Amino acid sequence: MTRAVARWGCFLPDLTRLASGSSTTNLPAFISAISSPKASQAFKKLLLICKTTIIRECPETPLPDFPLDPRLERDGLLVSNLGLCQLRVMNDKRWPWLVLVPQREGISEVFDLTPLDQTMLTFETNMVATALKKVTGATKINIGALGNIVRQLHVHVIARSEGDANWPGPVWGFGTAEPWSDEERKAFAARILENL
Repeated sequence: MTRAVARWGCFLPDLTRLASGSSTTNLPAFISAISSPKASQAFKKLLLICKTTIIRECPETPLPDFPLDPRLERDGLLVSNLGLCQLRVMNDKRWPWLVLVPQREGISEVFDLTPLDQTMLTFETNMVATALKKVTGATKINIGALGNIVRQLHVHVIARSEGDANWPGPVWGFGTAEPWSDEERKAFAARILENL
């Protein structure tokens, strides 16, 4: 890890809060200064481009006080924290199936996010989908945000291939989940992270 990444990585939760338009109360002084009207918009653009790189170098950095729906926590295993989203792998190895959960409280729709967070969600979804396609060589990558049962906003990114379980039908409600072994899950997660 570079010294610059290590230095900025520890402030990532504060930078993310600033970029999302949240309160600047109790932020370090140099970060609060960025939010002043005189601050350059270039900084926010730079943050948009590089905060995913920063968090990928510091995957254990969580955003503070982020409540995760218990069903998302139960069904998905944490891979990493990206700039906006938690990246989780569904605990069902029948399909390579990732889930992105924006780390924002009380959000159930994409349009509930700030414009910057909407941009980050699109960026992170495309980045994860591209990595999943490279890792699996899938015929098709399915992307969806349903939320009919679990209302907390989350985006499914699923690799589908001809001949997989229930191809070409949907993955939801089909058969019985086949949990990953810890070793298989770690190996799969490592391949995804290498390709982000």
